[in-house]
Amino acid sequence: MSPVNPSDETETARAVIDDSGTLLEWNEGARRLLGHTAADVVGRPAADLLAEPGPHTPLPPGSERWNGTLALRHRDGRVLPVWVLANRRAATGDRPATWLVATPLESNAEQPDDPLIGVALRQSPCATMIFDDQLRLRGLNDAMARLMELPPARLRGLRPTDMSGRPENAEIEEHMRRVLDTGQGYDMEAHLKAASESRAHAWLARVAPLRDPGGQVRGLCVTAHDLTEQHRARERLQLVNEASVRIGTTLDVSRTAQELADVCVPVLADLVSVDLLDGQEYGGEPPAVPAPPVGLRRAAHRSITEGCPEAVTKPGQLDTYPAGTPQADSLAAGHAVVATMPPGEPERWPEWDAARLRRAREYGAHSTMSVPLQARGTTLGVAVFTRFRRPDPFTHDDVLLAEEVTARAAVCIDNARRYSRERETTLTLQRSLLPRTLPPTAAVEAASRYLPAARSGVGGDWFDVIPLSGMRVAMVVGDVVGHGIQASATMGRLRTAVRTLADIDLAPDELLTHLDDLVLRLSEETGGDGTGEVGATCLYAVYDPVSRRCTLARAGHPPPVMVPPGGTPRPIDLPSGPPLGLGGLPFESADLLLPEGTVLSFYTDGLIENRRLDLDAAQDLLCTALSGASGSLDETCDRVLHALLPPGGAADDVALLLARTRGLPASQVATWDVPSDPSLVAPIRKQVLDQLAAWSLTEASFTAELVVSELVTNAIRYGAPPIRLRLIHDTATLICEVSDTSHTAPHLRRAKTWDEGGRGLLLVAQLTQRWGSRHTAEGKTIWAELGLLEGM
Repeated sequence: MSPVNPSDETETARAVIDDSGTLLEWNEGARRLLGHTAADVVGRPAADLLAEPGPHTPLPPGSERWNGTLALRHRDGRVLPVWVLANRRAATGDRPATWLVATPLESNAEQPDDPLIGVALRQSPCATMIFDDQLRLRGLNDAMARLMELPPARLRGLRPTDMSGRPENAEIEEHMRRVLDTGQGYDMEAHLKAASESRAHAWLARVAPLRDPGGQVRGLCVTAHDLTEQHRARERLQLVNEASVRIGTTLDVSRTAQELADVCVPVLADLVSVDLLDGQEYGGEPPAVPAPPVGLRRAAHRSITEGCPEAVTKPGQLDTYPAGTPQADSLAAGHAVVATMPPGEPERWPEWDAARLRRAREYGAHSTMSVPLQARGTTLGVAVFTRFRRPDPFTHDDVLLAEEVTARAAVCIDNARRYSRERETTLTLQRSLLPRTLPPTAAVEAASRYLPAARSGVGGDWFDVIPLSGMRVAMVVGDVVGHGIQASATMGRLRTAVRTLADIDLAPDELLTHLDDLVLRLSEETGGDGTGEVGATCLYAVYDPVSRRCTLARAGHPPPVMVPPGGTPRPIDLPSGPPLGLGGLPFESADLLLPEGTVLSFYTDGLIENRRLDLDAAQDLLCTALSGASGSLDETCDRVLHALLPPGGAADDVALLLARTRGLPASQVATWDVPSDPSLVAPIRKQVLDQLAAWSLTEASFTAELVVSELVTNAIRYGAPPIRLRLIHDTATLICEVSDTSHTAPHLRRAKTWDEGGRGLLLVAQLTQRWGSRHTAEGKTIWAELGLLEGM
């Protein structure tokens, strides 16, 4: 018990009894009432004090309070009828739960009211109690008596902790003592259920000092104000505020639906389910007003019970709701529908879903509210709010609150739905513009990965492997600034441009210059002012398996990492170059001699730029992950992504291209210097036939002889010495190359009937798979490829 003035112990009889009925405490007031000292009764059964002990105690298990008149036996043998109030006190710390039994002594109860109390009770507009300076109740009005459901005349002389064992009574008693000491009033808020109420209310207990004409505090006035409506208004406002903060944190439809359910439980309902119209059923877009029966797919639900056992439908499950169900009716009406459970016509529910009706009855669901999710003129689904633990049904204010919260959520869900659809469209476009498979080449073994951004959407990263003439191969990786369909479309245009420029065998630095001009033109088309609305970075490399040389150039792109055979991975020191779209700045290339088996790693900045690591640490981690690149390149790709990307995915797109170089043996290459004399073409043809015989390619001799004869003759007639002929072959291809120092390239044309020349290149084009020319620093090279498998 709380510390009190010693005189209070003589004015109120108190005893403490445990659950077994044994007396634990006995005060002086109890001795005055029945004559027994504490030593006489403590430790004995309380039933021994009853004049007529019965077979049961008047304190029933599970109850919190009991009051009534008991026949008690005085020490001298007299029988005294005594009204007592018993309150159960909860266990705290090491102290078990007990019962506090109290009764005011008759001398205190019969004290007359003074004018101060009468004035206070008459003027009080609400439930009021008056206490003296010992915190003993001196009077209460009818409003307070009705709340407590106790006889007012019997309560005089009791303290707040005597009248109830609730923690709130002990708290307010402490505050009352502070008001007595300081003379300053105090307000205390609590949410509890009074004895006369069926459900808890929000209360404001206001403690004010009562002073005599001299200003001395003689007692306290405690008034109780019902703030339930104000409390509910604050709850509603808080729910709306929380909804605006907690709903829509991501652009994920299921997550947003779950956030709606989480916000509304338990403030608004005991169970909330969010069901969305199945877009596939309506051609991808939900209808404006769906007609029953309505197909709804469970997106999320939340209950005050762990595991949500009240829900019949599981997340992801599709259910059909016929006309007459709350979901179908609210969707058809376009506004919230509130009903009891089972709603509408009870006999229809077993026909529709007997399991749902059985589950509702099992958990005692009694009120349901179905609110359609509508945004931008489109109906997305329905949110169903159910109460089974809270006894009060949904009110009109609850409907308004639910409609406001679901309206906010519907906009977020629609945003997520539109984003998901746009992301899927963009991703489909992006993947269609990227190479589905990398072409097999004799120059490199390659593997690649592409991962869209986890949060910011699909971007414009791309990679490519492009076979070139002379068994060479081009490798490219690039990154368009921005995300979405526009970035993907721009990426597709740049990738096509790179393949076109690569087809004419431009050097890497020249190719980037032409690509820079293209980006500038795209910027002008996009913005009209040439301010660079389109930007990109790019890395372009050409590898020749014959010479084992690799020429690289980059435009603002991260440098590649090279892993020599048995060596340590290291970034390639390569001039950075400006990003594409700035214009007017030169690009530089670097030339490297690579041992066979060297692994080149090309990637976009999304791989090494993340919040976990700085650039240097990411580069070191990349080199560590590439240290085992001597095995499978596909496994190496997976290891690199696992090592560098965070668990939730990268914040930007990631493109990764690994290429292991191969070398062409010298035995598969033959080179001749050709004199500038047409009469010497025949000996050259003879040497070619001998070389083909040495390579066991006699089946291709006829075609190869014609092609070599035409290309060498044209070089002698129209080119400039020195002239060189080179044959390269692998399993499936024979390549004939003729180089000279003239920069004039031949053009294919159809000769007229009486023309003496012009048919040579047409013949070459008909006899070979591909042919073309490429410019070099010394002049040009005319080449032609013959398919060996077809000719053998």
